[in-house]
Amino acid sequence: MFPDPVGMIKRIHDKGIKVSLWINPYIGQKSPLYQECEEKGYFLKREDGSVWQWDMWQAGQGIVDFTNPEAVEWYRGHLSRLLDMGVDAFKTDFGERIPTDVIYFDGSDPKRAHNYYSYLFNKVVFELLEEKRGKNEAVLFARSGTVGSQKFPVHWGGDNLSEYVSMAETIRGGLSFLLSGFGYWSHDIGGFEDNASPDIYKRWTQFGLLSTHSRYHGSIEYRVPWNYDEEAVSVTREFTKLKVKLMPYLYQQAVYTAKTGVPMMRPLFLEYTSDKNSYFVDKQYFLGDNVMVTPVLSETGDVSYYLPEGKWTQLLNGDFKEVKESGVWIEETHDYLSLPVWVKENSILVMSEKEHSSVLYDYNKDVEIHCYQLENGKHEQELVDCLGNVVGKVVVIKEDNNYTVNLEGLEGENTLVIHTGTEVVKEFVSGDKIQLTVN
Repeated sequence: MFPDPVGMIKRIHDKGIKVSLWINPYIGQKSPLYQECEEKGYFLKREDGSVWQWDMWQAGQGIVDFTNPEAVEWYRGHLSRLLDMGVDAFKTDFGERIPTDVIYFDGSDPKRAHNYYSYLFNKVVFELLEEKRGKNEAVLFARSGTVGSQKFPVHWGGDNLSEYVSMAETIRGGLSFLLSGFGYWSHDIGGFEDNASPDIYKRWTQFGLLSTHSRYHGSIEYRVPWNYDEEAVSVTREFTKLKVKLMPYLYQQAVYTAKTGVPMMRPLFLEYTSDKNSYFVDKQYFLGDNVMVTPVLSETGDVSYYLPEGKWTQLLNGDFKEVKESGVWIEETHDYLSLPVWVKENSILVMSEKEHSSVLYDYNKDVEIHCYQLENGKHEQELVDCLGNVVGKVVVIKEDNNYTVNLEGLEGENTLVIHTGTEVVKEFVSGDKIQLTVN
């Protein structure tokens, strides 16, 4: 089907885009590889020694047995050939629909191996990527997983519907997944199974671009914004710009997740463990330590959400709200370019001051350092580069109206932005130390 795959991949690379291929562990009977696998015993088998087959995905398909070392090497060999062509990564689809009336090469208990199969499948692919691309470049995009699969990031939530009820289920499922030891999670923006309406496409775009990683995906239509309406293009553009602008913050949080295991997206009660109301909030989440997101789940734009106690600043428009005592429920109506995205008090958010055409840029150069509702005391925020290395730090010491800011590792032209109540004070930063008084 592809007369010049190497040339095609090169042309894509020349545009600054990396290439991921879709793969799965199944081989249909019509494939020329099927007979080879059958003859060499690379498939899961029935008790009588025949290949275990079914038609659920491809007619007469067999399932590669990753407990067979020869089958593993055979599978790695085909993927290695693709990597040598220039492929950068793989999307490892399926792996969860594994039968329990089978015989494994190593004699594994098929019921215990049912979940473990997905681990073995992704382990084979991830370790090959590390070997061929290096540890800092190995990534796959997995659908199935089990205990330990967080070592082979990243994952997404599988097939969903282009309906608000499914969008809500997607949020709940993702938060449950993230509470199960996983750090990063995504979903099919717009839903997978149906034609998405322009309305739900725009609402899901807001949610999707404020997730750890973002992908549009549909089974019966292309999920490109210009297929819907001009406003969908505008929404996609603006929330893409927002994500690119937030990359210094997002990537620092991603590095923190990799080091600690604390999920980058998380339910409210992980941040507010003593607030009993937060345990029942299932359609909001924190994106990193400091930013709380509430997707809109209605055609009218009406949304009801919970703000825990504290001082909050709207990321998108700068609105300020102070919540006292035990928290409050807020009811609002949002258009497609707005969303409840709140920054909690005592937060330092570093974001880009300039527009970039890629998420890869110098995260410590030409930035805005936003300080949100800081209390008296010392506040710190690390800076990382695109490889996850710590390259600097922002330290803010506040004493009443006086701010002393120490900067390490910053380059270019930077701006300090102090948010205090409804006031916003901006100060150009020159050097590695700044002192100012905010009245």
